[in-house]
Amino acid sequence: MSTMKDFKAEKPTWCPGCGDFGVLNAMQRAAVALGLEPEDVVVVSGIGCSGKMSQHFGGYGLHSLHGRSLPTAQAVKLANRNLTVFAAGGDGDGYGIGMGHFIHAIRRNIDITYIVMDNHIYGLTTGQASPTSDVGSQTKTSPRGTVERPIEPLQLALSERCGFVAQAFSGDTKHMAQVIERAVRHRGFSLVNVFSPCVTFNKVNSYEFYKEKLVNLDADPAYDCHDRLAAMRRVAEADNLVVGVVYEDTEQPAYDDAVYGYPEEPLAHLEPRLSDAMYEEILATFR
Repeated sequence: MSTMKDFKAEKPTWCPGCGDFGVLNAMQRAAVALGLEPEDVVVVSGIGCSGKMSQHFGGYGLHSLHGRSLPTAQAVKLANRNLTVFAAGGDGDGYGIGMGHFIHAIRRNIDITYIVMDNHIYGLTTGQASPTSDVGSQTKTSPRGTVERPIEPLQLALSERCGFVAQAFSGDTKHMAQVIERAVRHRGFSLVNVFSPCVTFNKVNSYEFYKEKLVNLDADPAYDCHDRLAAMRRVAEADNLVVGVVYEDTEQPAYDDAVYGYPEEPLAHLEPRLSDAMYEEILATFR
């Protein structure tokens, strides 16, 4: 049985108090709770402070290009369906340059878990407005206040019928670990957007801010996470400030369950050539 120690790697280099510490801890807790072994887990990260996740998590890791963690993670999963695959990145990485990949990952529905560390700012490049920065946010690139409306990740994912939509908070790693565990257990693409405060460059969206305003949907026995339209209304009413499993669709088939001819044995384990029978079958389609 694996332990937390098994999923620890090099010492993190984030700023003291960074919310990404909580995300790393929650991912490790979830891996242990799921009974995973380090050699069965791959973390693919993008660029930004959150991009270090693939180095700090004790499993296989791949540090991809800016905004490209999702296509890379999907390729890893398709090559070896026995692996548990995480894609990890920030709000700029995922909802800026990586937005096109995000939308198509939802519709493709490959069985990976996408964890976005949303701090409403570009942290690595020292404090510019990001796609999720609130209107009026004063940053290095918007000293008089941001005028663009922010991306709303939960509503966007719900509108695209994402099969698993959740949100968590770095100030509650125990609950976040439970959310991530449920995301991994879900068969298909899972989004976990995490409010991960940047203590250096965003003094507004702080730990105190979220502790005061967040509503935990998992603690509400009347909330039905299987009703997509109700989920959209609840998120809108709370101005996106919710945590927990927002929506789960258990009927939607994962890509590798639905695509024709996808073998049960991982592609990475197959003989890298066509059998004579398969070759003849392919030739026959052109005759």
